Amino acid sequence: QVHLVQSGGGLVQAGDSLTVSCAASGSNVSSVGMGWFRQPPRQDRKFVAGITSSSTTYYSDPVKGRFTISRDNAKNTVYLQMNDLKPEDTAIYYCTTIVSGTRTSYGHWGQGTQVTVSS
Repeated sequence: QVHLVQSGGGLVQAGDSLTVSCAASGSNVSSVGMGWFRQPPRQDRKFVAGITSSSTTYYSDPVKGRFTISRDNAKNTVYLQMNDLKPEDTAIYYCTTIVSGTRTSYGHWGQGTQVTVSS
């Protein structure tokens, strides 16, 4: 059973950068895709970024060019570096195991990390 533990997040100002991390335990996730979703206040959870087992990355349009997803298989950890943050990036961010190359979660989710961007 995969257990995902997130860290990072917090309150920043518009234009700042922030990195959130997701460490996996219970199973080696190096052979599966990983992704990040976010849930803004009073909205549904939405796909943000994905990374395949071979480290090919893909992004949703709102974050393309500003966010970078990466993975360190030796540490069983996935990262989401967020640059030039905007107030509309405010959300709870979740990491998940993901069907490689898609936006479909396998159903293993991190506990969520609040990111708040003030204007």
